[in-house]
Amino acid sequence: MTIRPSKRPSEQTRSRVKQLRRNATQPEKILWSALRGRNIGGLKFRRQHPLEPYIVDFYCAEARLVIELDGESHNGREEHDFQRTKYLQEKGLTVFRITNDDVFDNLERVAEAILKAAFTKLGKPLP
Repeated sequence: MTIRPSKRPSEQTRSRVKQLRRNATQPEKILWSALRGRNIGGLKFRRQHPLEPYIVDFYCAEARLVIELDGESHNGREEHDFQRTKYLQEKGLTVFRITNDDVFDNLERVAEAILKAAFTKLGKPLP
């Protein structure tokens, strides 16, 4: 079963998406600067994208790739994150988790790993 945008997200979800975009964390801002504008492999990424009942940090529809940043806010939420990942995978999506420290310490390596994950999913050779 795949996730398809069967209807427009609810007003509550759209409001939450706007709030999350306005209040992005520093690692989200840094990673978004690398992903936006088709900077990685020509792939289009969206930030704070609704895939109800969830809002994912970053999403590439072409590769069906979800990127989740994990920081201190995820401490103690391992079971919730596991269930969320399981749900998204059951919908045919690949979930790629990155720590905030990885973004701070080596953004270039993170970008390469995202590119590899996306192109592997697409069955394309790396550029």
